[in-house]
Amino acid sequence: MFIRVLVRVALVTLTVAVSACGGGSQSQPEGGASAPATAPPPAPIGNSTISGTVKLEGTPPEARVIRMGSDPLCMPEGQSLSEVVVVGPGNGLQNVFVYVKDGLGDRKFPAPSTPVELDQKGCKYVPHVFGAQVGQPVKIVNSDPTLHNIHALPKDNTEFNFGQPLKGMETTRMFDKPEVMVRFKCDVHGWMAAWGGIVAHPFFAVTKPDGSFEIKGLPAGTFTIETWHEQFGLQTQTVTVDGTSPGTAAFSYKAS
Repeated sequence: MFIRVLVRVALVTLTVAVSACGGGSQSQPEGGASAPATAPPPAPIGNSTISGTVKLEGTPPEARVIRMGSDPLCMPEGQSLSEVVVVGPGNGLQNVFVYVKDGLGDRKFPAPSTPVELDQKGCKYVPHVFGAQVGQPVKIVNSDPTLHNIHALPKDNTEFNFGQPLKGMETTRMFDKPEVMVRFKCDVHGWMAAWGGIVAHPFFAVTKPDGSFEIKGLPAGTFTIETWHEQFGLQTQTVTVDGTSPGTAAFSYKAS
C-alpha cells in the first residue's frame, strides 16, 4: 500500500512539472518586438485600386543553374534555376516589389496579426521576394530535412541569425522600422537568398509571374509608386486616384 502511494505521488509531481515547463510546441516570437494582440484588420481607407504591370524590354539573361551538390539532402529531381530574373508571359517581370512610397501623409496603420510566411523548401527561400508591415509577424519555416540558418542583413533594423536544424521548425521575427529591402541569406547554403520589403502601411504588392500587380484600398490622392528589382533597381511613377475609381501604372526595365 505504501509503495502504491509513493508511485501516485511521483506521477502527480511529474505531471505538474511538465505542465509548468510548457510542454507544447507552439512557436513564440523571439527577439525584437512582441507579437501584436490579435485584432480584426482595419477597414480600407478608400476604394481605389492601382494596378499595372512590370515588364522587361529586350532579351532576358539566361537563368543560372544552381548547383546544390554540397548538400545531398538538397538535390532536386531536375535543374534548379536562379530566381534573380524571372520573365513570364508577355515579358512580364516577376519578383518585383511595388509599394506606395509617398502620398499617405501622416496616417498610421496598425500591423496585421496574421503572419507573413517565409519558407525554406527545396533549399530555396519561398517566396524569393515578399512584403510585410512594420510590426507584422514574419514566420520563418524549415520544410527541408536539413539544417538551414536564417541570416537577415538589414541596414535600419536589427540583424538576426539563427539556425533551424530540423524539418518543421518555425521561428517568428518582426521588424520595427520601414526598410526597402532586407536581404536574407543562408550561411549553410550560399545560393539561398530572399528579399523582404518592410513598409509602414498595407499598400504594397509583389509582381506575379506575368508581371502584374494590384494595390487595393487607397483613398483619394496623388501617390508615388516605386518598384524595386534585385538586379534592375528602382523606378517611380506618380498616380492620382479619386478614392473610388481605379488607377493604372506601367513600368518597364531594360535588359542589360
